[in-house]
Amino acid sequence: MTAVSRRRLLGTGALTAAAGAAMSALPASSARAQTSRAAPQDAPNASADVVIVGGGLSGLTAARDLIAAGRSVIVLEARNRAGGRVYGMPLGDGTTSEGGAEFIGSTQTRIAALAKDMGVDTFPTYNTGKNVYYRNGKRSLYATDGILGAVPPDWGVIDLEVALLNIGNMAKSITPGEPWKAAKAEEWDSQTFYTWSRANSLSSGARFLLDEFISSTLSVRSKDVSLLYVLHYIASAGGVDPLINTKGGGQETRFVGGSQEVPLRLAAKLGDAIRYNAPVRGIETTGSGVTVTADGVTVTAKRAIVAMSPAIAGKIAFSPGLPASRAQLMQRYPMGSIAKFVGVYETPFWRADGLTGQAVADSGAIDATFDNSPPDASRGILMGFINQTNIRKLDAASADDIRAAGLDSFTKLYGDKAATPVLTAFQRWDNEVWSGGGPVGIAPPGVLTEYGPALRTPCGPVHWAGTETSDIWTGYMDGAVRSGERVAKEVHAAL
Repeated sequence: MTAVSRRRLLGTGALTAAAGAAMSALPASSARAQTSRAAPQDAPNASADVVIVGGGLSGLTAARDLIAAGRSVIVLEARNRAGGRVYGMPLGDGTTSEGGAEFIGSTQTRIAALAKDMGVDTFPTYNTGKNVYYRNGKRSLYATDGILGAVPPDWGVIDLEVALLNIGNMAKSITPGEPWKAAKAEEWDSQTFYTWSRANSLSSGARFLLDEFISSTLSVRSKDVSLLYVLHYIASAGGVDPLINTKGGGQETRFVGGSQEVPLRLAAKLGDAIRYNAPVRGIETTGSGVTVTADGVTVTAKRAIVAMSPAIAGKIAFSPGLPASRAQLMQRYPMGSIAKFVGVYETPFWRADGLTGQAVADSGAIDATFDNSPPDASRGILMGFINQTNIRKLDAASADDIRAAGLDSFTKLYGDKAATPVLTAFQRWDNEVWSGGGPVGIAPPGVLTEYGPALRTPCGPVHWAGTETSDIWTGYMDGAVRSGERVAKEVHAAL
């Protein structure tokens, strides 16, 4: 397993053209112009065919596709920017680095198609040299192209490989998007991943790395998440390897200019269809559709799409109340806890030292790192993940304290040169009011088998989107785009 990204154990033309292949099932209406007819931004009342709650990738994609099909759309976004959990974190010198989702893999075809439509190029993730493994107070280096592949040099390697093989085989019985239909769904949903890993491994090394697999992909403890959820997460990615690998995996490439370029350019094309600083407070279902109340604007529409994580969707007051299955799902689908910490250096010095910039550690604030440098390596950016327990321990910490903790971890992993960056920055997602954590909502035991179908089932004129609802690459940018495409077809057919 290579060093971890957020998701891995070490290891522009016209708007209608941008819809691309996703629009093949959405015929344009001859009675409607293929542009948004939203009211001006400062209007207190507005109407449209569809109102979309959330201006992340899923909401923006749904808006694009519906507009291309001839529907009028208004997007209500709580923040003053588009992108949701895709965010260009300011570094303090007028530049940014990815503060949220950033990587793209070769099988993530829908985010790739959207990026191409938006004119955003990609470049290979830096993956040359050796990775760092820090455990039990010892720092070691290892190559990812040897007989053990990307697996760190721990004495529990064979134990780990057997466990990962078993997990992969179990995931093959999961139908992506419908894990509750698996023959052993009840059994797998009745236990945590921690319980399963302890029953199916013996060595401390294997158990640590299995825990790190969960921490690096979901930013929760293995004790927090259902085994069934993890198996579905694997199935939705096409196996364990796409999740944990850089080369050939979900972390293979990055976006030139940062991943935020994709939603920002799409939002620019949508123009006045998006209302910023408009958090939605209530959705009322009426005989003719919905009335959505947000700060500064009330929108009436025939259909609503709520494009956000279940936990944040639960902050909206619905009238009448939602069916119990959906309402209780939103109470039971928490977000992980994560922060991204970056140090900016004059050069990516670790490369000269023969290192990839990828590491995993069992102690310190940061448990995984990655090389976030720009494609021309004009400066070095080292990024570290402060996951679950570690970031919660820093709840009362000042910015200076978090900076010190992050640099202490970098120094332990990469030496004294890491102690003196030109700039530092960090982004805490668990303190974000409109995210509540990251990178994705997770299901504890018992949730998927009892409430799973409510993830996507419409509640009258209210439809659901967001990466959590995707059957493929759930939890990723690709899953978010897929969910937007899916719900656009669903709503268009219902109108």
